[in-house]
Amino acid sequence: MWGYPEPISRLIEQFMKLPGIGPKTAARLAFHVMGMPIDDVRQFARALGDVKTKLTECTVCCNITETSPCSICADTSRDQSLLCVVQDAKDVMALERTHEFRGIYHVLHGAISPMEGIGPNDIRIRELLHRLNESDITELVLATNPNVEGEATAMYIARLLKPFAVTVTRIAHGLPIGGDLEYADEVTLAKAFEGRREL
Repeated sequence: MWGYPEPISRLIEQFMKLPGIGPKTAARLAFHVMGMPIDDVRQFARALGDVKTKLTECTVCCNITETSPCSICADTSRDQSLLCVVQDAKDVMALERTHEFRGIYHVLHGAISPMEGIGPNDIRIRELLHRLNESDITELVLATNPNVEGEATAMYIARLLKPFAVTVTRIAHGLPIGGDLEYADEVTLAKAFEGRREL
């Protein structure tokens, strides 16, 4: 590839498989790795392998974890009646950083997207329904992404949960703190008006 020695070419090709990494960035990363001390390269390779061999899915919430149940599900001080549904494991981490939510989570591992061939059976909705049948959850917070797929997933789940004795809520959407109205798109502005409240 591009006249590089074969080991560099292979490494560039591997880096290009990562999202957002083009040929130039991949080459820069490959040459950076080449200049690293061998112990650092071994640690890097071990870390990559560990992600695939030492992580599993929590049998309760479907989050990624080293042990199952995960530390959040095992924490008895959390509100077990409040369940937040998110699309991905990284969403759990983002919400945990706020220190605001003290309930438990359910990770869908994706969103409904007919254009990409992803339907309700391709994400962890079945596991969510099982949890609701087996627990005392009173409120389910839908925290899927505010895009077409996330909204479709939230609406699908909300309709699915009508027969359950659970309150279904949706996280608020709108303008970010520090944002300017002139730069907001129409959908964001519309959601901001929908979510307005009295001061």
